[in-house]
Amino acid sequence: MSSFEFYRFRFQFQAVDEVCFPKAGSANVVRGAWGTLLQRISPPEVYERLFEPGNGRTGGPSGLADWPRPFVFRTAELDGATIEPGGRFHFDAHVFELQQPVLGYFETAFAELASAGIGPGRGRARLEGVEQLDVNGRARGDEEPCSVSLDAERFAIDTIGVRFVTPTELKAGGRLTERPEFPALFARLRDRICTLRSRYGRGALELDYRGLGERASRITLGRCELRWESSRRTSSRTGQTHPLGGFLGDAEYQGALAEFAPWLRAARWVGVGRQAVWGKGDLRVIEERRGSPDVNFR
Repeated sequence: MSSFEFYRFRFQFQAVDEVCFPKAGSANVVRGAWGTLLQRISPPEVYERLFEPGNGRTGGPSGLADWPRPFVFRTAELDGATIEPGGRFHFDAHVFELQQPVLGYFETAFAELASAGIGPGRGRARLEGVEQLDVNGRARGDEEPCSVSLDAERFAIDTIGVRFVTPTELKAGGRLTERPEFPALFARLRDRICTLRSRYGRGALELDYRGLGERASRITLGRCELRWESSRRTSSRTGQTHPLGGFLGDAEYQGALAEFAPWLRAARWVGVGRQAVWGKGDLRVIEERRGSPDVNFR
């Protein structure tokens, strides 16, 4: 049985001042400052493992110049939000590091970040608590990670609809793609999940990479209703400007999808494509057609 494990933590805050989030890329209001604080409060080996894995070294799997960081932020619901003093807000972190405890470092860094001020106006907030959630959003009473299966379904699935909830950038052949053709999408997702599991989780998966790739090449992209969102951020630390855009919207894949459906469902938790760690590439399965009757996942 193949599976992928991770922790889903929800960090809950109360605003002290008015806290404003930009219309797009709310995760970027915390990324730089959070990393700086993490470096200050954690041992060097912990900081490097969490925030600079690979540290500029190459040699990761195809499509990954460096090893991926063992977490992603989920803050898209805060895009464009203004939280009045006394109001409450939250965001999630999906943490893939299973080999050593790291929640305390996340919690301390977020508490200091909130106290120092969040967003362009540096509105202060207070970290009220952290919940561990299951995949359905319910609070867990234990400390075990969530687990999602990667095994092929035993029934036929001939159509899957997905939604790119946040801007997504995919590469194929070293170049950015304009359409999420399935072979490129699956290859990036497979490499990301396998690398995260091998480096931070239960260990390497035994997969028939060639066979998976050949079968993925036979999956076709049908309905494709996407729009491109362009945005940029300027690093306060380096002064460099980085693109944050990508495509959003719905796409529908057709073919023998039973073995790929679990991977597409898992994309919700890990993200796919460039800058997934900061919330880009949030992909959700919104429909699966299993013949008759259809089964919808919302």
